[in-house]
Amino acid sequence: MPASKTPNLNKTSASNNPPSAQPTNNPDEQPIMAKPGTRLVAMLYDGMLILALLFFVSMLLIVLGTKLFLPVGTTAQQSQLLPAWYQNLVLTPAFILTLMGFYGVFWRRAGQTLGMQTWRLKTMNRDGSLLSWGQVVKRILAACILPVICGFIGYALHGNRGAVLFSMFIGLLFNYWFAWVNKQGLAMHDMLSNTVTMKMPKIIHEGLFSGFRKK
Repeated sequence: MPASKTPNLNKTSASNNPPSAQPTNNPDEQPIMAKPGTRLVAMLYDGMLILALLFFVSMLLIVLGTKLFLPVGTTAQQSQLLPAWYQNLVLTPAFILTLMGFYGVFWRRAGQTLGMQTWRLKTMNRDGSLLSWGQVVKRILAACILPVICGFIGYALHGNRGAVLFSMFIGLLFNYWFAWVNKQGLAMHDMLSNTVTMKMPKIIHEGLFSGFRKK
């Protein structure tokens, strides 16, 4: 296994390891590459919180857009329709920024979201350090490549929203299927962003809020 492809978490040099990931004599107390199934379950946990955040953001922007751009006294059907430019240039970017902000804040502070904390997962660089904002954006965009490509294929084949969403979901699953068949357990967005998601043993798992308190 090439050394450049695996996280540098097993060397004895303290300079190459995070303080919470120093090696021990017991192999069961070492960080290991997170399994695809565990990562998907953690993402499902986070998805419920993300949906709540997106709903809150959309309600605020829809109310604002209705007040600013819809005339008073129109029909009920017209009052529910915002301009297409507002949906494409305001709502959609707001959703993307909300998603990036959610993962960015947690990954930058502690390396793990609430869902990841439940399963003791931690996203980091190969040397064990936490991600920068640039790396957060790169990792999220890398994770979106396959779903977007599959979404375009679904639209080209069927031309409806349901097909696009289903195709994007298949593309998302393919990211983790790749991690399952890959000998190193790396998903495609791990490889493209040069980051890893590790399963942390209980003995060195500090938890989400301890990471926040250190900042």
